Amino acid sequence: MPQESSFDITSEINLQEMDNAVNQAVKEIATRYDFKGSAAGLEFDRKAKELKLTAHAEPQLEAVKSVLLSKMIKRGVDARVLDPQKLEQATHKTVRQLYKLKSGIDKETAKSIQKAIKELKLKVNASIQGDSLRVSGNKKDDLQAVIQYLRTNPPEIPLQFTNFR
Repeated sequence: MPQESSFDITSEINLQEMDNAVNQAVKEIATRYDFKGSAAGLEFDRKAKELKLTAHAEPQLEAVKSVLLSKMIKRGVDARVLDPQKLEQATHKTVRQLYKLKSGIDKETAKSIQKAIKELKLKVNASIQGDSLRVSGNKKDDLQAVIQYLRTNPPEIPLQFTNFR
């Protein structure tokens, strides 16, 4: 009887690369002419996994966000980890927006991934284990087909495939 193979599907953030992207974005915001003398800024709370963007107006806030996104892409951090919260008015006629960083796979997303794997009609089993999924099966080709399917049809969160054995 063939030995069963498996791999884990996770969604993790490389916090060091995120920190580097934020630091590069802060440096660019400090030196750009269109941000001179404005309230444009960016703060990263590593423990709470939150980003706080501030600016004088919404268009400037979007510019701060685009600087951050460009630095994240250069550092290899997927932009889908950002979960935007409500835009709010802050003091001194500024606007502020909080972004939470998504880490782990939530129950609804895990169930939708599990359902999509079942619809492939491969002889694999996907089980939810906390904030990750374990996919197991007898044929490694079936497991690779699942990975290929998830890469071509990604959910709204970034995925990593680990512990392939």
